[in-house]
Formats: sequence, C-alpha cells, structure tokens
Amino acid sequence: MPAERRSRSVTRADVARYAGVSTAVVSYVLNDGPKAVAPLTKERVLDAVRVLGYRPNAAARALSMGAADMFGLLVHDNRSPFFAELCHALDQATADAGRSLLIVNSDRTQTSTSEQIRDLLSRQIGGLIIADVLTAGEQSLVESLGIPAVVIGQFGETDGLHSVGVDFSVGAREATEHLIGHGYREIAFAGSAARYDARERGWREALTSAHLPLGPLVHTPFTYQGGYDAAVELLDGAVRPRAVLAASDQIAIGMLTAFGERGIRVPDDIAIVSFDGTVVADFVWPRLTTAVQPLEQMADAAVRLLLEPDAVRDHRAFRTRLRIRESCGCPASA
Repeated sequence: MPAERRSRSVTRADVARYAGVSTAVVSYVLNDGPKAVAPLTKERVLDAVRVLGYRPNAAARALSMGAADMFGLLVHDNRSPFFAELCHALDQATADAGRSLLIVNSDRTQTSTSEQIRDLLSRQIGGLIIADVLTAGEQSLVESLGIPAVVIGQFGETDGLHSVGVDFSVGAREATEHLIGHGYREIAFAGSAARYDARERGWREALTSAHLPLGPLVHTPFTYQGGYDAAVELLDGAVRPRAVLAASDQIAIGMLTAFGERGIRVPDDIAIVSFDGTVVADFVWPRLTTAVQPLEQMADAAVRLLLEPDAVRDHRAFRTRLRIRESCGCPASA
C-alpha cells in the first residue's frame, strides 16, 4: 500500500477507487442494499476492503485512540441453557482480560445477521466473538471488517477465522459407547435438523464399531419442543429404541417430558445420554448423564485469540467429559 494511503484513514472513496466502482456501490455492498450488486463486483469491493484495511469511522477512531476495550458477541439465542452459560463464561473471560462484552442475539427477525454485525462494529468494538453458524456472505463480511474475530462452538475449523470448539464426534462416540456398555442394543439419535451433525457421526461410528445396527434417527431443533416432538416420533415408530443419544440437554429434557406423559420410565424403559453439560441437566429427574463442554476453557481460549490478532488462524479443539448421572441407568452414587 502506498505510504500516503497508510498515513491517513482509509475512506469509502479509497475503496471505490481500488475496486473500480462508485462509492454508492461500495455502500450497497457494505450495507446489503438497498440495491443488489453483481457477485463479481461485490467480491472486488470486499477484496478492496480487506487490502486497504477499511472500517467504519467510529470503529477506526476507537482503535486509533486505544478506546476499543469492548468485545462484541453474536449469539444465536441466549435464552437456551447452553448459550446462556456460554455467554456467562465469555463475559467472565473478557472481564478477566480487562474488557467488557456487548451481547447481541442473531435470531431476531427484524434485522439480518449482517446488519447486526455492522451495528456491533459501529459501537467501537475491538473484537468479535461469533456463537452462531455464518453463511458464506456473512463470513466474508466478518473477514473484511479488519478486527480480530473468532467463531466459538462450531463443529470444526472455519477457514479464514479463528475458531474454538469441542470434538463433537469423539464426545458423541464416547457417550454412545457408554450406552452400549450398559448392554443397550437399539440406540436412537435425536439431533440437528439443519445439517449433518458431528454428534450424529460419532453415534454412527460407535454403533458400527460395536457391530450394532443404527437405531432410529430423528432430526429435530435444539429446543425443549424439539426434544418433545422427537420423543413422540420415537414412541410412535415401528420399533421403540432401548436408549437414545440426545444432541443437547434441551432436547433430552423435552424428551423426558414426553416420555413421562406416556408412562415411559427413564432409564428403566428408555435410557438417555445428552450433550452440553448445562446446569439444568442436574435439576431434572432422572438427572442427565451428559457430555460436558468445557465452556470456561473455551471462553478463555476465544478471548486469548482476540488479544493475539496476529496469531496463525487455527481451530482450538477441546475434549468433552462424560458426567455420569442416573438417566443412562447408572446408580445415583456413580
């Protein structure tokens, strides 16, 4: 980049000149409208943003003055037990680092995720944590912002961004192997309705390695209602499973309710092992055996990555720990 360009703040006009477009087109790309922009033109604009290091003036001023001591967190829905505990862990980790945390839910219907990301940037954040699945366009936007960013809680590496998570496949395999160890043979899976879940892969691998057939498979949302509906579907199916791996504590708790309404005893009639290890798993009956995600460690790792923006982009993977309770058939003293 020429010295004269580095000596002053990069403007939207600079981006327009570099990309060979008008400033209006740059505005359309950065604001997702109001007019559509051809994909190749949009790519040129985003490339210019990255190369020139352009960012909205509010954020640029904050960083240059050393005032960007706040991180932004884009979370899917902090009403869920898992995301609520993740938000708390991230808030503690940012506080320990002398920063504050601004939390925005991405499930709001009145604004797009891209608009929420831009809104966070305009509030002078010095880093962005994303606890949600991004589209290709949203990820390109994040990469163009010119601030440190990390994705947390995803299934694996996210090209172009730091990422932190657990090995979902290994955790699910260990949970399923625990059910197999009880002697259960018909083991179902209830999990992601959106796409092939690494937890589903771990469930498949455990059953295949044990030379057992795959049990019933139900794709359902990560909600209490999703778990309730999954349980009803399993009970109304041709073959009732002897056990089930639920991809989240929320799903498992919804299943407990449906099983209770039908007079199905857990674990006597159907055993359950879940995933996440949230506090609520210990305050239902029977208490849930669950694969615990180490949220504090994950949060600390995410914040460290934001504080080391020049670190090589990579994926920090943690192991889950199976917390044994009664829902799987283990005694209360386990």
